[in-house]
Amino acid sequence: MVGVVLLFVGAVLLVNGMGGLGRVDVRSMAIMNFMVAGLALAATLLQFSRAETPAEFFGVAQFFLFTFTYVYVATSLWLELDMRGFGWFCFFVALTTIPCALMTFRGGDVRFGSFWLIWGALWFMFYLSNAHGTNFGKLLPYTTIAVGVLTCWIPGLLMLTERW
Repeated sequence: MVGVVLLFVGAVLLVNGMGGLGRVDVRSMAIMNFMVAGLALAATLLQFSRAETPAEFFGVAQFFLFTFTYVYVATSLWLELDMRGFGWFCFFVALTTIPCALMTFRGGDVRFGSFWLIWGALWFMFYLSNAHGTNFGKLLPYTTIAVGVLTCWIPGLLMLTERW
């Protein structure tokens, strides 16, 4: 399930990065975000329905970080809302990635522990950009694309082809 979600998170980060470069229309970006949010929501609810231990519920919470991100982006873009609220949500998520990374490292998974730190840095950039108006120029869209390809798309494909 993680591989499927990561594959499509990679796709949405590619589309969002291209949107940040002005190569994708905002409403088109919103549609991709709605689709990935729906997929992530279905996967998260399935995981939630099977969770029994605190560790399993922690995994559910981690999935919801992604799910709510794409619901928030999709809705905000579609309705042309002010993105400052999304920026502050990204601050919350960026902070939350720190214990996610620590718990993942503690569990012995260096790759995903590192991914959590990388994802947290990206969410922090979105916080600075949307809540404070920091202008990263092309750095933020290119970072979004790189993070999507290197930490989501490729790992998702490797998981789905049993090469992870």
